[in-house]
Amino acid sequence: MESVQPNNCIALKELKHLIETKQQQVKILDVRSKEEYEESHIPGAINIAILEIELASKLFDKSDFVITACGKGGGRSTQAAEKLQEFGFKYATWLCGGTFGWFEN
Repeated sequence: MESVQPNNCIALKELKHLIETKQQQVKILDVRSKEEYEESHIPGAINIAILEIELASKLFDKSDFVITACGKGGGRSTQAAEKLQEFGFKYATWLCGGTFGWFEN
């Protein structure tokens, strides 16, 4: 995963490629509220609101490739990815364009 550097988002195209080729075990973490998540979410995404992000550090292995997503990407998802990095996750980043970007393409 050399192409994903800490503090950079992952492009939608790259994420979809990782999912399709199964090169890496990818976990998509939707950090929006339960209500936002229920309105629409990326298929397979796990909902853990940003206020509960520490829970993710207990549920996932620190070697997992965790992509955080919010609505537009770059707000809550950035904060969540940075927090996961602080918890010791080597591959934690956020999705460029967020959930809305996923459904626009």
